[in-house]
Amino acid sequence: MPPVDDAGLFRALVDLGGRLTAAHLLESAPQGEPAASFPVTGDNVVEKGHPKYCAPGEIPQGESVPAERGRVYISASAKVGNTRGQYFDGIAPEVWEFRVGGYQPMDKWLKDRRGRELSFGDIAHYRRIAHALQETIALMAEVDAAIANSGTPWQWGAPGVAD
Repeated sequence: MPPVDDAGLFRALVDLGGRLTAAHLLESAPQGEPAASFPVTGDNVVEKGHPKYCAPGEIPQGESVPAERGRVYISASAKVGNTRGQYFDGIAPEVWEFRVGGYQPMDKWLKDRRGRELSFGDIAHYRRIAHALQETIALMAEVDAAIANSGTPWQWGAPGVAD
């Protein structure tokens, strides 16, 4: 038996659950170009002490103007020469801060690759992860709204409701 008595709500939650599964399996394609980009060329190596997040409105390393969008730096700007730090641009704060279990996927994925060169496939994969987390956040809000709009009492952790 479904954990809700409202068939319409159940169908809505099944649809949202399918979309959430597709996002988590990185099967949901972003509409148009993914929000995150990797605009600076370089050696693509995740340096020691990175990743570092720069939120919108903060002044990025080696620059004087606040960032319009969130950035995840994988390297620092060179102290000598014109080499700029490499970063993923367009990472929203809620995507960077999102937690699964006890860790932040956007941070952990790059930390696990410190000292390594990111391939073209790695860069594309990280951008898909950002999209999947953005999609997850939106779908979680849709699930909450569907439940709230149904008038069905629902509480995570209530008897008969899976955590």
